[in-house]
Amino acid sequence: MKWSVGFFAESILLGAGLAMDAFSVSLANGLHEPEMKRGRMCGIAGVFAGFQALMPMLGWICVHTIVQYFRSFERWIPWIALVLLLFIGGKMLIEGIRGEEAEEEKEHGVGIGALLVQGVATSIDALSVGFTIADYDLGMAIVCALLIAAVTFVICMAGILIGRKFGTKLAGKASVFGGVILILIGIEIFVTGVFF
Repeated sequence: MKWSVGFFAESILLGAGLAMDAFSVSLANGLHEPEMKRGRMCGIAGVFAGFQALMPMLGWICVHTIVQYFRSFERWIPWIALVLLLFIGGKMLIEGIRGEEAEEEKEHGVGIGALLVQGVATSIDALSVGFTIADYDLGMAIVCALLIAAVTFVICMAGILIGRKFGTKLAGKASVFGGVILILIGIEIFVTGVFF
């Protein structure tokens, strides 16, 4: 592929498609923490954007170096995403039902560990994007990854803002709703990856 308007449009659309899982998780995070400050919102969106840029680049590197090993790993991607999102979503769901949110989460929201797990879980399927951009040279692959990151950042910020708005209105049910969203995303990634 050559540098063109089509390349940029394709990269932006790819970013929008890849960002949908991260958008949903951002929505859940906003619901879970309706008083979230702007700096934290940018940090959360930045983590998702970073992972969405990193994963296609890792896939691109795998295609150009260790393709045979990556292809055997690719079938495990839906399973990994399912387990990670079921764990975090289940934890949020149980805490919401019991009304026992950890004190730290009440004050600070989702911890850095949970956020990193969310970032990996929502972007791991983007590894396979490395195959679709395999014919790009390194510069184009980097630009594509950066465009994916920028689109993801904007979409995740929108998700957090929407979640915050409704999180305030839903108050005590936000953790339950957020947990259900994460579990459904995990199931969707699994079903799509295994059966389609």
